[in-house]
Amino acid sequence: QVQLVESGGGLVQPGGSLRLSCAASGSIFSINAMGWFRQAPGKQRELVATTTRGGSTNVADSVKGRFTISRDNAKNTVHLQMNSLKPEDTAVYYCNALITTRSGRIELAYWGPGTQVTVSS
Repeated sequence: QVQLVESGGGLVQPGGSLRLSCAASGSIFSINAMGWFRQAPGKQRELVATTTRGGSTNVADSVKGRFTISRDNAKNTVHLQMNSLKPEDTAVYYCNALITTRSGRIELAYWGPGTQVTVSS
């Protein structure tokens, strides 16, 4: 079994910063891409940022220049540093990873349970 667990969400004032972390654990053979998605009330889930095992990144235009994604392959973790937060960044943030398990040797997409980020004064 594979688990993704997020941490670091919370309430922050506009202009503030938060750092989200996600750790993958379980019967992992390898992890390909890892990233973050978010879903605001009444809206579809959208990509925030992703990173490949080699370190290439893809960041949504709406957060470019404010959010930075980073990854530690040795620890199976991915982080999202969020600066200059705006009220429109309020959403549940989900960690996602493409993981091949030791048993199945099939790559599947796994999701964390999500962490709430609220930007409000």
